[in-house]
Amino acid sequence: MNDQLVSMITQLVMEKMEKTTEGQAPEVITTPTEPLIKFHDTAATKGATELAEPMSTTSEPLIQLYQQGIPQQAHIAPATFEQPLNVAVPIKPFQFEADTLTDSIQAAKKHTPARIGVGRAGTRPKTKTWLKFRLDHAAAVDAVYGEVTEDLLQKLDVFQVTTKVTDKEEYITRPDLGRRLSDEAKSLIQQKCKQQPKVQVIISNGLSASAIEENVQDVYLALQQSLSNLNIDIGTTFYIDKGRVALMDEIGELLQAEVIVYLIGERPGLVSAESMSAYLCYKPRIGTVEAERMVISNIHKGGIPPLEAGAYLGTIVQKILHYEASGVELVAKEG
Repeated sequence: MNDQLVSMITQLVMEKMEKTTEGQAPEVITTPTEPLIKFHDTAATKGATELAEPMSTTSEPLIQLYQQGIPQQAHIAPATFEQPLNVAVPIKPFQFEADTLTDSIQAAKKHTPARIGVGRAGTRPKTKTWLKFRLDHAAAVDAVYGEVTEDLLQKLDVFQVTTKVTDKEEYITRPDLGRRLSDEAKSLIQQKCKQQPKVQVIISNGLSASAIEENVQDVYLALQQSLSNLNIDIGTTFYIDKGRVALMDEIGELLQAEVIVYLIGERPGLVSAESMSAYLCYKPRIGTVEAERMVISNIHKGGIPPLEAGAYLGTIVQKILHYEASGVELVAKEG
């Protein structure tokens, strides 16, 4: 650093210190007493401390809206408190939205009860479709776990026997036990039933008690009438609780029947839980194969009408007795 400059700075500092010691007041920098920011608690204090500068008033809005290059003033509706807060809205009953289906789907729906053209809501079924599915599933469960009422058995004038199954859970998991009669059932059948009948009719709830409740009375009465008109003798009808189709083989051994007609509840589905089947076989015995049986299925109000099915069964029984065959062998002999 320059020595001359250092000397000058030192001399100035010394002179300043001498003036201070001689009683001269130092130079004071004045600051404004008013704060740079004012706070207003009430309207009164606001008026008393309001700044001297008048606020600029203008008729132009702070925000302008522009449409196609032409500025437009924004119109703000004044707030009013005269309108009621709760406005009564009329309640309308809930309705499912109308299905818009193509002509081909509508034509297909007339020929099948299957769930086609039901649509979806995103990745899920529609609420109406889902609720209908749950309803049909519940009906199927009730059909499997339901029981045939005593009133119906009394109307049909039939007695009841059991298989080796003890409960519904065992019936579902052990089909082999449903194909064998209990010891008490064998004794009761031999005591009450007619031996060597032309036609032996058996009724069982199978996998759908609802099917028996809804259809068996009309089918059985129509079958009785049809066989009576054809002069075909009927044995002693009875009811089997929790029976399987192949149980007709053991009953054929016990009674030596020529033809057995087995009315049994079908496995329920999601279209109908009330469908019944009629299995027929010529001289069923232990060891009979499935090809020797024949079946008329889908007997319910939405399929084959029960009265029509009963009358048709009488015709099939007459044909079995005439050809002395059933199943595949009957078809071969007819051909």
